Order: sequence, then C-alpha cells, then structure tokens
Amino acid sequence: MREILPVLDGWYAAGEPFGLATVVAVSRSAPRGPGAAMAVGPGDEVAGSVSGGCVEGAVFELAREVVASGEARLETFGYSDGDAFAVGLTCGGEITLLVRPVTPGRDPAFGAVARSVAAGGPVTVATVTDGPATRGATLAVWPERTSGTLGTEGLDAAVTADARGELALGATGVRHYGPRGQRREDAVSVFLHSFAPPPRMLVFGAIDYAAAVARLGDFLGYRVTVCDARPVFATPKRFPEGVEVVVEWPHRYLRATDTDGRTVICVLTHDPKFDVPLLEVALRRPAAYIGAMGSRRTHDDRRRRLVEAGLTERELSRLRSPVGLDLGARTPEEVAVSVAAEIVALRWGGSGAPLTVTSGAIHGR
Repeated sequence: MREILPVLDGWYAAGEPFGLATVVAVSRSAPRGPGAAMAVGPGDEVAGSVSGGCVEGAVFELAREVVASGEARLETFGYSDGDAFAVGLTCGGEITLLVRPVTPGRDPAFGAVARSVAAGGPVTVATVTDGPATRGATLAVWPERTSGTLGTEGLDAAVTADARGELALGATGVRHYGPRGQRREDAVSVFLHSFAPPPRMLVFGAIDYAAAVARLGDFLGYRVTVCDARPVFATPKRFPEGVEVVVEWPHRYLRATDTDGRTVICVLTHDPKFDVPLLEVALRRPAAYIGAMGSRRTHDDRRRRLVEAGLTERELSRLRSPVGLDLGARTPEEVAVSVAAEIVALRWGGSGAPLTVTSGAIHGR
C-alpha cells in the first residue's frame, strides 16, 4: 500500500472514485502479506498487486463492481484443481481481500492518511471487514487524534486503543470485537493497517561497499543514513539520492541516535579505531541486525578487543561477523546483496539455504 499511495492520493484529490483491494488475511504459502494492495482507478488504470499475478484479473473485476455498486466486499481466493489458473492461487495458499470503494465522501480521512505516510508519520487505518458494522467503514488513528468512525462510540474507542498499540509495534492484522467494542466478543472483524515510519538502516564507513549497501537498503524500504568521520569520503554525491550522509565519529553519532527493534546497523569501516568504540555502543542498543565487515582475522582481532572492553558473550552473540551470507560475492554490489540477504533471512527466520534443498512452506509464518 505504501508504494501506491501517491497514485491513489492523486485520484482521491481529483475526486475520482476507485476500488481498493487490500489483503487482510493469509494462510499457507500466500504470495503477499496483509496490507498488500491493488487499486483500479479512472480509465481502468491499475496500481499495485495482491498476489503477484495469480488473481489480479478477478480482483480487477471486483474493484470495478464495488465502485459501481458502492458496496464493499470480502472475498477469499485459494487453490482448487478446477480454477487454479483462472482465479485461484497456484502456490497453494489462500488470501482474503477486502475490496471497497474509495471517494472523499465515503473516506474523508484518506487524503490526510496519504500525506502522513508520505511524510513518514505514524498512522493506523482501521477498516471493518465483517460483522454487523458497516463493511468498509474506516477510522484513521494517529498518536494524537482520530478521524472517521466504525459506527459506534464504543467500537471506535476500543479500536483506537488497540490501533495505537499496534502502531507502536508496526503491526498489521485483524482484531475482533463486539458491536459496541466489547473485548470478549468477535462479532465484528476490524483490519488494523499500521503505517509505522520506515525502519532505519545505519551504515558506518563511507566506502564503495557502503554506497552499494545503502542503495539496496533504500530499495528494501529502509530510511538510510551513512556516517563516517572522514569528510573527504562522506559526501552526498557518492551516495544515492535520499540517503542521509553524516560526518561524525561513528560511536558518537550512534550514541546520540535513537534505535529500536527494527533498526539495522552495518559496520563497514573494518578499522579498529572506528569499529570497537562503535560496536561497544551498538551491541548494547536495541537493533534487529548488527553486522560488521572484515576478514576472519579482522573478526578475531575485533572480538578480542571487544572482550577486553567488557562486552559479555550474550552481547557479542548479536554480532553478525563477517557480515553477509556466503554467496561468493566479490564486487561491492554482490557484497551488498549478500548483506541484504542476511538481513531478510534474519528478519523472517529464513535459513539462507537454497530452496531446492529445503522442504515445507516457502513463506514461513
């Protein structure tokens, strides 16, 4: 959804109605997760994808139908022998979609949500998917305000509280309530779609490898900062547009920078005078991934210095060093792919092994 919002906001601002299909639930090997979206707008223009091509044709027709009828629909697509290549998922998974019409009259907060997401602000959109409440009704929830209603004051209050909790975690999913927000009932299903600010990638060491890692980090949706104490290397022209470049000693910058459980830290300086003070700070901070570049000899020396600096075995166990997966990478771009692959594998619990030698579900829970 985040990627197609600028297109949708353009349609919305022009007063053009469009049909918006959003994945609200998945099972087994579904190709896209909750929050994936596809929209059909003026002139039958299509933006986004909900399945990578399996059911887009059927969703296109559904989106046109909800715009014409003004009524939201909940549809489930799964694998079946009879129609797997027509409107089913060939991967064997199952996805449930909420398809709803969007106009300024039906969804007055849509433009404000799009602007918040574009500015990197946090917001959760709650949408009724099933039950006695009006399907497709929306409530936009920011940390400090709300806009819209799901139908009753009690339901709005309960969903607002939950939406803010999910927003703090960057979580998206379906919650269940009673018609007036009762916590122990499940008559009403509400999809909470959190647009948390993009996670951060902090790259230390303004070398050629850093430029390649920053480029892939930006591609993967991270807000990337490159930091180096040497101004001759830390220049914006050496890095992709949109990447922040900071001239500062790495450990000082990190000490003054907030991190959280989604932050990725890549230490590419492979120089002890930078690495050791930086990793002393990094390994004691919240972070999803902390990787350091260097040969195995460099790693052993760096680890010895960190032990001497007082880091515990538990703290050192968080360090991914030498950085990246074993791809046989040589060039900066290949090394960046290796690092990105390790980050993705760690995020989702992947093994990093070729799929040809693994078994079971390709997309883990």
